[in-house]
Amino acid sequence: MSFLSVLLPLTGLLLLLLLSSMSSVDSSESSVPHPIPCVTRGADLMEDGVVVLCPPDCTQGGVSVFGTGIYASVSSVCGAAVHRGVLGPSGGPVRVHKLQGRHNYMSSYAHGIQSQPLTQWSASFSLAKPVSVPLELTSVTSTTALPAAAQPVKKPQKKPSVKKALTDCQIDIAMVIDSSNNIGQRRFNLQKNFVVKLAAMLRVGPIGPHVGLIQASDSPRTEFLLTNYTQPKELTFAIKEVSYLGGNTNTGKAIMQAAETFFIQENGGRRGHPRVMMVLLDGWPSDDLEQAAMLARESGINVFLVSVAKPAPEELAMVRDKDFMKKAVCKDNGFFSYLIPGWFSTTKHVKPLSQRLCSLDGLLCSKTCYNSVNIGFLIDGSSSVGEGNFQLVLDFLVGIARSFDISDIGARIGAVQFTYEQRLEFGLFDHHDKEEAVNALKRIHYMSGGTSTGEAISYTANKLFRRTGPGRNFLIVVTDGQSYDDVRLPALEAQKQGITIYSVGVAWAPLDDLRAMSSQPKDGHTLFTRDFTGLTGFVPVIVKGICRDFTESN
Repeated sequence: MSFLSVLLPLTGLLLLLLLSSMSSVDSSESSVPHPIPCVTRGADLMEDGVVVLCPPDCTQGGVSVFGTGIYASVSSVCGAAVHRGVLGPSGGPVRVHKLQGRHNYMSSYAHGIQSQPLTQWSASFSLAKPVSVPLELTSVTSTTALPAAAQPVKKPQKKPSVKKALTDCQIDIAMVIDSSNNIGQRRFNLQKNFVVKLAAMLRVGPIGPHVGLIQASDSPRTEFLLTNYTQPKELTFAIKEVSYLGGNTNTGKAIMQAAETFFIQENGGRRGHPRVMMVLLDGWPSDDLEQAAMLARESGINVFLVSVAKPAPEELAMVRDKDFMKKAVCKDNGFFSYLIPGWFSTTKHVKPLSQRLCSLDGLLCSKTCYNSVNIGFLIDGSSSVGEGNFQLVLDFLVGIARSFDISDIGARIGAVQFTYEQRLEFGLFDHHDKEEAVNALKRIHYMSGGTSTGEAISYTANKLFRRTGPGRNFLIVVTDGQSYDDVRLPALEAQKQGITIYSVGVAWAPLDDLRAMSSQPKDGHTLFTRDFTGLTGFVPVIVKGICRDFTESN
């Protein structure tokens, strides 16, 4: 064997070792923090995943921060890092991940920094500590690579079965997680791991479920909105980056904020998608849940309470309200309450819980008085009303209409005007959004003539409500005088069809006629005012009454 034939393999081996060492040097240098001033914005950084070194006292310089959890790229990186809780006032390293632009950057106050809202920006970023912490403790952890000969042969991983995931679950789900002292850091990490697995099972995506997240502590903290993450990888990363807060378990406050932030405010949940709120609770709440849960139910939100490690018998004396589970859920029928014995056994509960969340037939609170009623307006257009007062009647009815979620998949309104004759102004299915329906109300022209209220009720029951089912139909009759025909029998027939009647009398309308038309209980469905200007005060009374009737009928 020649000397050259021995040298060439050795040279190749040395070259490989040299390239390997150079590669490792480059890798280590990529994570070396780059010092930046407090005012450096996310837009000023060119690389994704770069680690920067923030100076101390960035909270003192009046830095600008826009958003919560996800920040607009115009924000100060160091200011956002302090706001997020990944840095303290003394500064330090932080990793910056670039993200796409978004809508609705939400303001909040955290760690001495007040972030500002922003309706839209072209680019975003999120922040993380340079050294990641595993979500779950494992028995073996090692960062040392095995020699090539000792590497175990990896078995090919099976692709997850499509049957194991839910393929048709188009819901908007607000997740409230427990971040109190009661849960502690270790169980908090197990909780996050459970939420990650649940989100994967739900198959979050642009046309699938959308997820928003709030932490329950002394004060609730919104981590991200329903529209912030519609890609599974981004959502998983965001959940893993949520930091533990500690404090009291003020779950009621968190439910209230989740309802308002994700579903009640403008640009909340998607139109027509069921509203779901899953509340994770370790132990028991520190505050009252009843009022918050009532707001959620009235807003069409299906609240699920997932209790992990429920109070032991010796702990029950510390529980403020022993019926908190019954009061918190959408309905106390067992479907909306879910018990998990402990955080170490959550994996087997991922699939059954996700199936409940996506069971559209079981989401009983999705339909509310605001989005599921048909309201007919029967308007007196007789000569005694007059043009000016007729406009006051229309204003009154517009106020009622604006209180409901009118759409092609929500509440509907229709109107009939009557004298001796009847005129269908527009039907329940003629207008598909609120402004269109309200404008149709405003455009009604005054007829002028006599007063045949009984015949008008029969006409409306047969003409306006003929395509609707029973139990969700309301008729509001507004009249200012005596009817020339009988009103009692037509009203009874209409009520037999499932139409609930509210009688609103003005000026000379006889109380006996009004009560004869009204549904039971008469006192709750009969209103009277001497002057047309008094009608506006009846708007909240009628809206509240419709919601009461709707709830009782369901």
